[in-house]
Amino acid sequence: MKKITFLVLILAASISTFAQTWKSDKAHSQLKFDITHLGLSTVSGAFTDFEASVTAAKPDFSDAKFELTAQAASINTGIGQRDDHLRSADFFDVANHATLAFKSTSVTKVSDGKYKVNGDLTLHGVTKPVTLDLWYRGTTENPMSKKPTAGFRATGTIKRSDFGIGTKFPAAMLSEEVAIIADGEFGKE
Repeated sequence: MKKITFLVLILAASISTFAQTWKSDKAHSQLKFDITHLGLSTVSGAFTDFEASVTAAKPDFSDAKFELTAQAASINTGIGQRDDHLRSADFFDVANHATLAFKSTSVTKVSDGKYKVNGDLTLHGVTKPVTLDLWYRGTTENPMSKKPTAGFRATGTIKRSDFGIGTKFPAAMLSEEVAIIADGEFGKE
């Protein structure tokens, strides 16, 4: 009897440490960016077609692995002519670089619900390491799906020249720094 009880306890402990996957809820997730034009105004945009997932075994997500893939052609700034230009070879060159991606390499806890996420970002066919600030907003049950749902907000800044984007346009016209804002809900699979 002792052997069976011990085996059941070992099995229960090992099951609780298995990683679980969470998928982004498209209706409640966004992948946005901000860039400064002429040093005077902020132009905002978003990639509207993307998939993101989080895999973690710990309930506080301190061991999380994040992955995201977006369709570059889904860029939307609200101005069709500008969006077409951003899809061109001057910027994202979507004909040759259809997707952009992020894959985390490590997560470091800063404080309760706050993390630094290191990972590889691929834009315009160039992959570079980046560090993002992550806010884990918590987990609750979604009343519609009846599934556990976790909320995250990731922010950071990249240099567009690091990825060869918009190299014909000087920083006086378009800021070198681009703010990234990824915000959303993830449902447990």
